Amino acid sequence: MNSLHGWFCLVLSSIALSHLLTFFPRCPFAGIVFAHYGPVWKQQRKFSHSTLRHFGLGKLSLEPKIIEEFKYVKEEMQKHGEDPFNPFPIVNNAVSNIICSLCFGQRFDYTNSEFKKMLNFTSRALEICLNNQLLLVNICSWLYYLPFGPFKELRQIEKDLTTFLKKIIKDHRESLDAENPQDFIDMYLLHVEEESKNNSNSSFDEDYLFYIIGDLFIAGTDTTTNSLLWCLLYMSLNPDIQEKVHEEIERVIGADRAPSLTDKAQMPYTEATIMEVQRLNAVVPLSIPHMTSEKTGKSRARARKEIRKRVCMGEQLAKMELFLMFVSLMQSFTFALPKDSKKPILTGKYGLTLAPHPFNIIISKR
Repeated sequence: MNSLHGWFCLVLSSIALSHLLTFFPRCPFAGIVFAHYGPVWKQQRKFSHSTLRHFGLGKLSLEPKIIEEFKYVKEEMQKHGEDPFNPFPIVNNAVSNIICSLCFGQRFDYTNSEFKKMLNFTSRALEICLNNQLLLVNICSWLYYLPFGPFKELRQIEKDLTTFLKKIIKDHRESLDAENPQDFIDMYLLHVEEESKNNSNSSFDEDYLFYIIGDLFIAGTDTTTNSLLWCLLYMSLNPDIQEKVHEEIERVIGADRAPSLTDKAQMPYTEATIMEVQRLNAVVPLSIPHMTSEKTGKSRARARKEIRKRVCMGEQLAKMELFLMFVSLMQSFTFALPKDSKKPILTGKYGLTLAPHPFNIIISKR
């Protein structure tokens, strides 16, 4: 079964697990992605990480893609003029397009209806997967097939996302140029061909590719989107803090030059602001259930130390996106809440990620 529900339990922390941990065996719909730590997991992660680095992950060479995407963000926001608008769709599209450019070799126009639908499905799935009824699937797996409520909704989301992602793989297979791979999918398909010639027991196949790009598409979008939205909300609520961020940006970068990750060292106030927002609202409040795969004989402190040896494969990308997008937004606009609007709820919407409740903002050009 192509279980995307397994993704929604896994995706936010699967790559960060240490060699002592495996996925909790009773997590619903454990598919191939939930395999215990071992040679297959190591092979897939090593290939994915090295390939993404080839296309700029964690490198300054990725900056131009992020800055280029911000131009579309700026254009979309300016269309609203002085009218209030919900920033979620624009930010969500932009963040997803960065990971799409790495994995799919393309960005999607903000008016692309199928792309918008997939992003909405992803956000909705991450929101409902901790629904009390869905959690009962841990006890009775057959509940997943009930023809009503969140069970039916999740199955439909799984079906639509599967169709969307598999079509992208199919299109890449048909247009594959072995001499000129354009993105992660091309590189993976070429590796599948190579492995099929030399290793009949290889774990590299299109099914595993499907799960990996699902991981990247979902995890590469939701957490960074919500981090940026929380930043915009808190800046709107705290104009004095926002002004100090503006002052630092003006002093270090100016009004015309695009920000760079190299500016971060000279911008302690802006960096502290981002970190404080993340402290106030942890975007990933929960992790997936997990357990040790063997007796370790180690203290908790020792185990925590070993867990920290590994970090999320996309952490560098997320930090780069968050800093560059936030600074670009602050460099271009001043954000405020609409007059006479109710104070936004700051508790957030709990799913696998903590998203802010929908809110509107007003922008003014700087």
